[in-house]
Amino acid sequence: MMQLQQIDSYPEALLSCRATELHALFPQPTLLHLTGKKTQPLFISILLHGNETTGLDAVQQLLKKYTQLALPRSLSIFFGNTLAAEQGLRRLDDQPDYNRIWPGSEISNCAEMHFAHHIVEIMRKKQVFASIDIHNNTGLNPHYSCINKLDNQYLQLANLFGRLIVHFVRPVGVQSSAFAELCPAVTLECGRPGQQHGVDHAFEYIDGCLHLSKLSTHPVHPQDIDLFHTAVRVKIKPEYHFSFSESEADLLFDPQIERLNFTEVKAGTSFGTVRDNTTLPVSVTNEHGEEVSEQYFQIENQQLQLKRKMMPSMLTLDERVIQQDCLCYLMERLQ
Repeated sequence: MMQLQQIDSYPEALLSCRATELHALFPQPTLLHLTGKKTQPLFISILLHGNETTGLDAVQQLLKKYTQLALPRSLSIFFGNTLAAEQGLRRLDDQPDYNRIWPGSEISNCAEMHFAHHIVEIMRKKQVFASIDIHNNTGLNPHYSCINKLDNQYLQLANLFGRLIVHFVRPVGVQSSAFAELCPAVTLECGRPGQQHGVDHAFEYIDGCLHLSKLSTHPVHPQDIDLFHTAVRVKIKPEYHFSFSESEADLLFDPQIERLNFTEVKAGTSFGTVRDNTTLPVSVTNEHGEEVSEQYFQIENQQLQLKRKMMPSMLTLDERVIQQDCLCYLMERLQ
């Protein structure tokens, strides 16, 4: 039976273990509470996707720094899908996505949803100061942060990570959206796993947040921010076989497609070649969950083309991730 484990100290092995070894230490979903000088805790979630390891590396670096030093602020760390991490996967085939199980989720009831709801209630009672969810991208993306509320404190928290900020309301059931009802909350996208500059960026950000006494309510200066809104999510219809190399696939993608990430691309840009010249192989949903595929894509001369100027994000060459999650998101710039 999956149950949330709460601890107030950690084994020394946590400081040096790899993500693939963490399940041996924490076989159950684990929430670690550490006491600091300021009582309202900073909340951090890591490994909601088991192959996104930068969060663990950054947390290890942080814990090593404060082994003999008092934390500036209390800290609560949630170690997510350690079972998938053991196999180096985003999630196992029989698991839900650990970043879709939080309050507001549309997935059917499952054991994972119970511990996610429990964590939210625990942190509500602790009067959580701010929330940081740390992720990686499988595709070629810059470092950026995401928020779910266009509020000054949320924008200030995100801007501390960098000038690229994405606002989104879907998908629902994500950790940052659930915590955004309690406190300023942000998701960090730290590039690909295994990159030291991503680890260092996340570590420095967390450490800086621990030293904050409060978050400013003043607006972020326009010159300090590039703000985008996720308009739609693009998925490949399950009956279509897609590939980056097989010429006979229903949908053959350009192997350079991930270079479109965070680039404002014009209408008519091709995403790939289709065999069926009549039916769109993608399903596009807007932030209200409505099907809007024909507003965003068309087929011309067997090319799957974008119909309007947009900015893609999270395009990847990892076919398993595309199947488990989506092809990409399409964003628009906000002033």
